[in-house]
Amino acid sequence: MHEWALAEAIISAVSDVAEREKLREVNSVVVVIGELQQVDRNILRFAIEQLKQGKLAGAKFIIRTERAVFTCRACGYKWPFRGTNLPEEVREIIHFIPETSHAYVRCPACGSPDFDLSGGRGVWIASVRGEG
Repeated sequence: MHEWALAEAIISAVSDVAEREKLREVNSVVVVIGELQQVDRNILRFAIEQLKQGKLAGAKFIIRTERAVFTCRACGYKWPFRGTNLPEEVREIIHFIPETSHAYVRCPACGSPDFDLSGGRGVWIASVRGEG
């Protein structure tokens, strides 16, 4: 499952940071997920809890979402990704390849397929806090 692979990568990256920064234990980690990734936060959170151990065992993982906003190049209208009424199969395609949103999304104001996407892509670790 996609979320388990992400959880493994997050745990590995945080472990590397802890080693590099010579942390005895990690207290908190902030993970940011782009909305277009459409990650199931409950599954990701569960997977992280199952995988964390050692220096990470007591760490609190905070998962935040970076919202995706579309801006039409033709008329300037801005709208959120969550405001698009897309079929589930299309949302799944965008989940795996966010750049395909241009093939399925149209400006709700003028119908143009020409838009910019602000944020909402990727998964990254925003912060790791611990005790050295």
